[in-house]
Amino acid sequence: MSVDTANRAERAAELRNALVDEIIADHAAKGLAMRADVERAMRKVPRDLFTPGVALEEAYRNTAIITVRRGEESISSVSAPYLIAEMLGQAADALGGLEGRDVLEIGSGGYNASLLRELVGPAGSVTTVDVLPEVAERASACLAAAGYHDVTVVCADAQHPIEPGRRYDLIIVTAGAWDIPPAWREQLTDDGVLVVPLRTFGMTRSWALRRSGDRLVSHSHRLCGFVSVQGDGAHQMRYADIADGVHLRLDENQRIDPAAIAGLLAQPREEAWAGVSLPPRTVLADLDLWLAARLTRGPGEFVVLTAQESAIKSGIVAPAWRFGTPAVVGRDAFCYRSALRWTDRMFDLGAYAHGPKAATAAGGMVEHIRAWVDAGCPSPVLCVLPAHTPPGYLPDGVVLQRRHGRIVITFTPDEKRRP
Repeated sequence: MSVDTANRAERAAELRNALVDEIIADHAAKGLAMRADVERAMRKVPRDLFTPGVALEEAYRNTAIITVRRGEESISSVSAPYLIAEMLGQAADALGGLEGRDVLEIGSGGYNASLLRELVGPAGSVTTVDVLPEVAERASACLAAAGYHDVTVVCADAQHPIEPGRRYDLIIVTAGAWDIPPAWREQLTDDGVLVVPLRTFGMTRSWALRRSGDRLVSHSHRLCGFVSVQGDGAHQMRYADIADGVHLRLDENQRIDPAAIAGLLAQPREEAWAGVSLPPRTVLADLDLWLAARLTRGPGEFVVLTAQESAIKSGIVAPAWRFGTPAVVGRDAFCYRSALRWTDRMFDLGAYAHGPKAATAAGGMVEHIRAWVDAGCPSPVLCVLPAHTPPGYLPDGVVLQRRHGRIVITFTPDEKRRP
C-alpha cells in the first residue's frame, strides 16, 4: 500500500468515525438510541468507496449524494447516513436483530447493501435490486471494490417477484413508494418485515411493517424523504404554484384552482393558537398525519404546503416546516399549520389562514391540534391490506385506496403521553 493510499484510508476512517458520532448525537436528540450492531457496521463500511469521484469530506457528510439525474429530477442517490441508520435500526428492532436473516433491498447503491451484509453475518444473505441498469452496474462495481463479493445484485423491476418462490425475512426499500405491490408482501416470510418509505397525503414516513397473513401492520415509523420509485410502481406527484416560491403538493387526486388560492393568500392573515406548552421532543410529524386524517374528512381539500426560503423571509407564508406543512383549501379560506411560538424552552401550536372565513378555518385547525394534544400526542398506526378487502374487514381509521391495496391510518389515544 502506497503512502498516499494509507493516508487516504486513515483520513477516511477519521471522517467515518466522526460521522457516526454525529449520527449517534442526532439519534439522541430525537429520543432514539443507535443499536450497537448498526454502529459497528457503520464504523466499518467505507462509504467513500460507494461515492467514487466525490471528495472524502463530501462522502462523509451526513447528507444524501445524488448519483443519477434525469433532467431536473434526481432518480438515484446514496442515502443520507442518519436515515440509513434509522431504517436499519427499525428493521433490526422489528426482527429482534438481523444476524442470519435473508434480506432483499429494493433500490440499490451498494452502500446500504454492504451495511446489511455486515449485519446479517455469514449465515445470512443480501440481494439488492434496481430497475436502472446503470445503477445496478455501479452498485456491483462499488461492492466489489469494497470487498463485498457475496452480495447478489439484480437489475429488475421489483414491483414483480425477484426470484419466484423465494422469501425473505426483511425487505427494505430505499426509494419513495406510493403503493405496496403484492410481490413485496408475498416475498416476506410469515412474520417478515417490510421497511418502506411510504407516501400518504403527500408526506413520506419510513414504516417498519410486519406481515400478518394478508396484511402488513406497522411496528415503527420515522420521518424521511427519498427519490421516488421508478418502473411500474412510479407515481407522479403534482405541484401547484400559488405564489412566488409557494407551492402545494398534490398526491391524492386533489382538484384545486391555483389562481383562486393565490387570491385567498393575498388577503390579510388570521391566526389561532392552541394554548398548549409542549417540549422540544414532541413528534410533530405524528401531528401532521393526525391533521391529514381529520382534515381529509372535513370540507375542503387537504394539501401539503411547501415554500422556498425567500417566500418565508418575505412574509408571504410562515409554515411549520417549509418542506411540507399540512394545509386545507376551501372556497372561502386557505389555512395551514403555523410556525411554532416559543416561550422559554416550550412551544405552542397554531394555525394561519387567509380569506373571508380565515378566522373560522384557523380555529377549526386548532381544534384538531388540541384534540391531538388532549389524546396524549398519539402516534399513527398503519395497516396495509389487499385492494379487494371488504370495508367490514378494515380497521377503524382513514382509508386510502391504492391500486394494489388499502392503506388504513388510525390513532390510539395514549394516556401515558398526555402533557
